[in-house]
Amino acid sequence: MNAVTASRPPWRARPRGALSEAITAVLLTGKVPTDGPLNVPTHADPWGEDLQLTLYLLYELHYRGLPDVSDDLEWNPDLLRVRTGLEQAFLAALEADVPRGRTVADAFDHLLKEPADLSGSVSAHLAHRADLDLVREYAVLRSFYQLKESDPHAWALPRLTGRAKAALAAIEYDEFGAGRPEAVHAQLFANLMTSLQLDPDYGHYLDHAPAAALTTVNLMSFFGLHRAWRGALVGHFACAETASSPGARRMVKALQACGAGPAAVHFYAEHITADAVHEQLARHEVVGGLLAEEPWLEQQVAFGCDATVLVENRLASHVLNAWRNGRSALRHPLDRPASPGRPRTPE
Repeated sequence: MNAVTASRPPWRARPRGALSEAITAVLLTGKVPTDGPLNVPTHADPWGEDLQLTLYLLYELHYRGLPDVSDDLEWNPDLLRVRTGLEQAFLAALEADVPRGRTVADAFDHLLKEPADLSGSVSAHLAHRADLDLVREYAVLRSFYQLKESDPHAWALPRLTGRAKAALAAIEYDEFGAGRPEAVHAQLFANLMTSLQLDPDYGHYLDHAPAAALTTVNLMSFFGLHRAWRGALVGHFACAETASSPGARRMVKALQACGAGPAAVHFYAEHITADAVHEQLARHEVVGGLLAEEPWLEQQVAFGCDATVLVENRLASHVLNAWRNGRSALRHPLDRPASPGRPRTPE
């Protein structure tokens, strides 16, 4: 059997180095080289474009698959071995930069109050600048997760019990539209992209994505695909919910100031309200419920939160450094809309 994902747009990921070139060839042909094993170069930069793109492609096999790639490759042992090597390099880089031995209180304390200095905040920068071109770039940078919003966290459900499972399921139910497909948060983000005259197709802008953007998604995919890291996945989830509302308020201001349409504003307005409730459930019931049953996971929950802050700060630094120096934060700048002016609202 050779199951191929149907009804997908053409392949869009151009290799960024020897590793992604080799893996792309395997994915597109389904054939592992016979002249030697696929290996992860020992010198590969764990934060670099080549490694992070390769890891992202291998993780996508566990989501919606990749265009022109056989679904049978999802559990190919050679690709899994390569993925393991990439994950080990990525994890070593995280462990080198994330403080260890912290409690949940240590990790979450600074997230519970808005900092006085917002100079490192992308949403604050956008709220101040009200620049539609920058807003469109930011939407592209966020699309790699937002078009699969909550999918990585759903992997925690079969690994939790009791309070933690019930609370996570309740939050995920909201994220997935509470039974209404038009209200699924990923669909709301697709509407935002359409309103900003961007292509909402899943994966459309992959070739534009810098490593810093892919890293934020690869982190949650790594945690989600490994039961051994369930505590870190819960920490990531709670961190994201806790930090969401303040940034969403600033994004509403930015979008309104630059004349974005109601569909764009609605995505972030929805998160102001929803995530204020989700934050309480995530911290007290998902985290609290997990630690009531498995208290030995506390440091791992804290690590998941701190790792999330690390990769988000790396992305923010990349974006703001590019913008403040008059450059695009994307690997390839976006084309200007065919009909410039006020973004349109999806029908």
